[in-house]
Amino acid sequence: MNPRLSQSQHPHLSVAAVLTALLLVPVLHASAVQVRVTFENLSPAGGTLLTPVWVGFHDGTFDLYDRDAVVSAELERLAEDGNTAPLSAAFAASTAGGIDGTIVSGAFPPFAPGAKASMDFSLNPGTGANRYLSFASMVIPSNDAFIANGNPMAIPLFDGNGKFLGADFTILGSMVLDAGSEVNDELPANTAFLGQAAPDTGTPEGGTVQTHPGFAPAGQGGILDGSFAGFSFASADFKADGYRVARVRVTAVPEGTTVLTESLVAGSVLAFGLRFRRNRKS
Repeated sequence: MNPRLSQSQHPHLSVAAVLTALLLVPVLHASAVQVRVTFENLSPAGGTLLTPVWVGFHDGTFDLYDRDAVVSAELERLAEDGNTAPLSAAFAASTAGGIDGTIVSGAFPPFAPGAKASMDFSLNPGTGANRYLSFASMVIPSNDAFIANGNPMAIPLFDGNGKFLGADFTILGSMVLDAGSEVNDELPANTAFLGQAAPDTGTPEGGTVQTHPGFAPAGQGGILDGSFAGFSFASADFKADGYRVARVRVTAVPEGTTVLTESLVAGSVLAFGLRFRRNRKS
């Protein structure tokens, strides 16, 4: 016979369950590491801008692109229009335990020269699911120029034992990539942030991912001679010697501090899309 618990026993069981749950919270929390990703546009005044940057933390298997290969449909949308949503969806569908987000530059989501912004993430080093960092951002104005790391294991944030390593690196102009998906005609109607009126506008190229050849020389009526939304691009020649495009840092977050929430990211990205379309129609 299995005697039923009396009503007087239930409170004891409830207290025990609550205490057990409370004891587990510090254990679960202790397994997470809070990190801060800071993205900074290092280009000079009159230089290139960068769209909101996508970052993903994974186990080393999420491959953004391969040289001499056709760009994925998801990365194409980022490289041509600065849209990170398709890439984020592909990451979520293919990366077990992965964590990703989009970092924006305050009220003006694109990173203008000198702009810097940070976002905090809670990562789990114990399983290795968040050991490596991948990032991607479109260089604007351009047809399909972007920056990203092709080797998924190029930026380890933790060692094999889960110890935090961090990261701090600079992206040079010589590292800017061409998605090979759209002809680099630099026509305002086909060039994001130079007058393009709608996403996915331009002449398909049917090429592969390569190092970007650079913009047309000044005096030919291309990007280096243009301006848009109050920005001049006279100093946007990222192929110039020593040209610095961006800096990425990943550091430990001091206890009790945060810098950006997911709700703010979503709102800012939406604002970017609305403002981008509105400016192109003006």
